[in-house]
Amino acid sequence: MFAKIAASAHNPVPLLRHADYWGGIGLVTVIALCSLAFADSHWASQLGLSALTIAVVIGMIAGNTFFPRIADKAAAGVDFSKNSLLRLGVVLYGFRITFQQIAGVGMTGFITDMATLSLTFGLALLVGLKLLKMDRETALLIGTGSSICGAAAIMAAEPVVRAQAHKVSVAVATVVVFGTLSMFLYPLLYPLLGLSDHAYGIFVGSTVHEVAQVVAAGSAVSDTAANTAIIEKMLRVMMLAPFLVGLSLFLAKGKKTDGNGRKTNTAARITIPWFAVLFVVASGIHSLNIVPEATVAMLNTFDTLLLTMAMAALGLRTHIGAIRQAGIRPLLLGAILFVFLVVGGYGINLAVAAIG
Repeated sequence: MFAKIAASAHNPVPLLRHADYWGGIGLVTVIALCSLAFADSHWASQLGLSALTIAVVIGMIAGNTFFPRIADKAAAGVDFSKNSLLRLGVVLYGFRITFQQIAGVGMTGFITDMATLSLTFGLALLVGLKLLKMDRETALLIGTGSSICGAAAIMAAEPVVRAQAHKVSVAVATVVVFGTLSMFLYPLLYPLLGLSDHAYGIFVGSTVHEVAQVVAAGSAVSDTAANTAIIEKMLRVMMLAPFLVGLSLFLAKGKKTDGNGRKTNTAARITIPWFAVLFVVASGIHSLNIVPEATVAMLNTFDTLLLTMAMAALGLRTHIGAIRQAGIRPLLLGAILFVFLVVGGYGINLAVAAIG
């Protein structure tokens, strides 16, 4: 494994014997641990700020101040954390979900999530590419984060989309802004929606961006709403793996030129995101209840650390100037998707419930 990692980093020296790797890994570890500690504070909990969000902010601050001066000694470890540790984190994320949880929300919850995900992502492509004329990578990442699970989904999609670091950061920042807004807005809307606590939980879980924001929006109403919202959200997260496979197929399809110079629609080489497949395998193992609860808890804690390290590394590799060049269009796309999730998502929930 280490040899493969070293090769992917264009360096023949094994990771364990390369000091530059450990310098970068040490830096992202320090940022990740600080982010985790800050996320546990009362202030961060009230705002629904996850360690992942905090890590990318701290990483960006460091990346635009002192990191450029030490980049030649730490870049290898930072890039390793941003890529390889991210994939491992996505795989271990499967131990947060069971197939039994999915069954708990029933077919209504499944159809609601499928409809919301599909329509939100489709709208992101339509508005982002056709109307706002955005670059494909940023539109895809914002659509992924809005339709599935915020920053974690964006990070999971990054190896498939192969976007530049500043585009990933723009997408993360966009979904964090509107996800945070939804966390405060949904409880205020609850009295006006005419939904039971269970139905409200389905609505929250199928439309709010981040898991932490889902917990906050559901808990503000009742325990029933919170529990239902979390299960519905976990079902939505479970769709990440097949979504990434489909996204890989979508991106592989392109136009090639034949011998006469004519463009033909053909399938390019397809990159299978094996980490997404292993994510489903991990969920299946967790569903069998063969791994002790204490071990699962340790895996989840370790997984949170890995994902936080990946976000810190992303921040370190992000330059503010590149984000400024992205302009207002990413925020416009995020705002349009946010309105659709609130209004359109509410309509989807009502329609599916009526059919069911």
